[in-house]
Amino acid sequence: MTRRALPRPAAPLGAALLGAALLVAGCSGGASPTPIGNPDPSATVPPSTGTAACPTAEPAALPAGETRTVTIETSMGTIVTRIEGALSPIAAGNFVALAGCGYYDGVVFHRVVPDFVIQGGDPGATGRGGPGYTISDEPVTATYRRGSLAMARTPAPNSQGSQFFIVLDDSAAQRGLAAANTYAIFGEVTSGMEVVDAIAAAADAELPTQPIAMTSVTVSVP
Repeated sequence: MTRRALPRPAAPLGAALLGAALLVAGCSGGASPTPIGNPDPSATVPPSTGTAACPTAEPAALPAGETRTVTIETSMGTIVTRIEGALSPIAAGNFVALAGCGYYDGVVFHRVVPDFVIQGGDPGATGRGGPGYTISDEPVTATYRRGSLAMARTPAPNSQGSQFFIVLDDSAAQRGLAAANTYAIFGEVTSGMEVVDAIAAAADAELPTQPIAMTSVTVSVP
């Protein structure tokens, strides 16, 4: 089963190609696409390449008072993000643990919806893969806006895993994300939104034929 991402403005291309589980293929009309999270919890996880073993179950939450800097290197430039335990402790701790073990190294942004989101985190690049486990749901505690990082998911409870998205546009976020209000926000881009925009501009389709990879994803303490 695939996780859903955000609602989308046009026809449900992601759903047509990959099934409802991919991103939230969605609504028609003015809504934006829905981001789908990880699909199959039994998906194979890549080997650990970082400083710690990759988790096999929900990792420890990031305490509310703590933050981490996660730096995403790509062929188009560097994206620097601030991950905040106060926003969504479970999702933040999960993202930091996966980034720290090298899970995201080499993984692509497999879905791009202009003026809406770029989505990545599936090692199989199909929108159906994940880390082999899912994490618990949390309430959305912030407002979706340009630069927000949030978890992709399916409509099923507790269906988030490793897939995440970065919001491209404030108004699209309010139309498509705020309406659903189920995608846990765990951080934001602090530097490199021009790189995020370039990744979106380079896509030739919602499911790019030559997706941009995260060549290296590292974690540091501010």
